[in-house]
Amino acid sequence: VMFGNPETTSGGMALKFYASVRLDIRRIQSIKQGTDVVGNRTRVTVRKNKVAPPFKVAEFDIMYNEGISKNGDLLDLGVEYNVVEKRGAFYSFQDIRLGQGRENAKVFLGENPAIAGEIDGLIRQTGGLPVNLSRRSSAGMDDEGSAYASDDDDGAILDDAA
Repeated sequence: VMFGNPETTSGGMALKFYASVRLDIRRIQSIKQGTDVVGNRTRVTVRKNKVAPPFKVAEFDIMYNEGISKNGDLLDLGVEYNVVEKRGAFYSFQDIRLGQGRENAKVFLGENPAIAGEIDGLIRQTGGLPVNLSRRSSAGMDDEGSAYASDDDDGAILDDAA
């Protein structure tokens, strides 16, 4: 007869007490495109946190060769905050049909960054977050996705990173 969680943290007892944050990461399901597995739906539970409230849960997609899917998070939060409407398998934003099925809607948002930015802005506004921190267009980003200095309309150099 066994009681409690059979999983142990490797590295001895000290690591369990010394760590500031401990996460339990579980794969919920595989994300497939046809017959190929292209990612995993993941649930992360904070088991211990000395710097913030513990026992929070997050679910997100980890896509191979991409990392955490920003468009997947945008869809999830959009549905949660009633910015994106989900009817059956169809996702829509205002009068725009994003796609049938979650993966098709994610592809649509990737191909249409203006609509994704608009959804992001509405989610931030609904959640009480500053809207000016929403997705930047690719014109103000370098290849790695970090902001760089750019010209505005009058030709003055603006530092977007500040």
